[in-house]
Amino acid sequence: MRQMKDSGTEWIGKIPETWDTCKVSRLYNVQLGKMLQPNQLSITDRYENYLCAANVGQNILKYVPLRQMWIQDKEREAYSLSKGDMVVVEGGDVASCDIIKEEVSNLYFQNALHRVRSKREYKVDYLRYLLMTAKAIGYIDLICNKATISHFTKEKFESLYIPICSVEEQKRIISYLDEKSGEIDSLIALQEQMIEKLKAYKQSVITEAVTKGLDPNAKLVPSGIDWIGEIPEGWSIDKVIRCFKKIGSGTTPKSTDDTLFEGNINWLQSGDINGGDLYEASKHISEQTLASYSALSVYQAPFIIIAMYGASVGNISISHIDACVNQACCVLSFSSLNFKYAFYALKSAKPYLIYRAEGGGQPNISQDKLKTLWIPRPPIEEQHSIASYLDDKCSDIDRLIALKQQKIEALKDYKKSVIYEAVTGKTEI
Repeated sequence: MRQMKDSGTEWIGKIPETWDTCKVSRLYNVQLGKMLQPNQLSITDRYENYLCAANVGQNILKYVPLRQMWIQDKEREAYSLSKGDMVVVEGGDVASCDIIKEEVSNLYFQNALHRVRSKREYKVDYLRYLLMTAKAIGYIDLICNKATISHFTKEKFESLYIPICSVEEQKRIISYLDEKSGEIDSLIALQEQMIEKLKAYKQSVITEAVTKGLDPNAKLVPSGIDWIGEIPEGWSIDKVIRCFKKIGSGTTPKSTDDTLFEGNINWLQSGDINGGDLYEASKHISEQTLASYSALSVYQAPFIIIAMYGASVGNISISHIDACVNQACCVLSFSSLNFKYAFYALKSAKPYLIYRAEGGGQPNISQDKLKTLWIPRPPIEEQHSIASYLDDKCSDIDRLIALKQQKIEALKDYKKSVIYEAVTGKTEI
């Protein structure tokens, strides 16, 4: 068993007696990226692709989309990227990083990123695992400057103390962690695939019950609506606008004035919509704010809330709290349908709503599209039965999804511990 000593650095803890610690700047060159240059300053400037923070995640490097800026000839060497360079996020999701694994040409980096190159024979792959560990245990966030967002400045980065060992041991650690991390990532990916299949199954169960009912022997007739298809004889269809007495939205108070959000009135955004039951809001507004914005009103719970814009478009929840909403949300309340059936009917229409969403950067389904949406309308007794059946069935599926998610979190924690133990020498490789 190897002998250990105190590293003198809290986040590292004990290290092998033959190891040492030093600042990042001793072993690696850290270069902060170029300030965005939107205009041509001289005739020799060229418009080139660059990476920004949005292109870099934890062990993720995306080359689509690439933005462009003007680069001066004298800056090309300082801000160019090559195979083997590590790029590290400076602001936002600080210290997320990855290594460029393929040949690139005429690619540069903006000042939301650092470029890291080894000064000697030390490996940037080893530093990548060290950054992953320091970030995972919260040390990077602790040392970062914080204003509106965190900044992992060049000074902070270069002065970060890291454990060092021989190059040969680094190579063994990198090889071990590449293999071990790959195995764990494969297990995580498998659980994620299972979750996606369960979500798809849940959607199919909802759609089947909402559009075909619970009697497998029921005679089916055409509904006349493509997304619904056939429905049981004796059912009808109706537009959403005729199924709810109140349909509305809201607005966003001026975000630069923090005092507008100092209150106890719930204010829901599309990001709060979780696909199920809502019991709390991430933000709140004051009575004065409510009185100052005519587009804001408090909707009485329970009500259905649907995201109309952006990445969460079509997401739907039931709010069990009285709340205002922003302009990206549509509220539907006081239904003539069984309330839970109405929720499931709208949930079954989500794929169709997403298909109908318009816009490029921010897809939009609009209130008009929701109001004119056709949904199945069974007799009220069947609505009760379908809602009860789906409550039970969806709860069972949600429990399975939660178990899969717990396994994912456990695997992620295991991966963090494996990396930490290896890069600090607590596990002998």
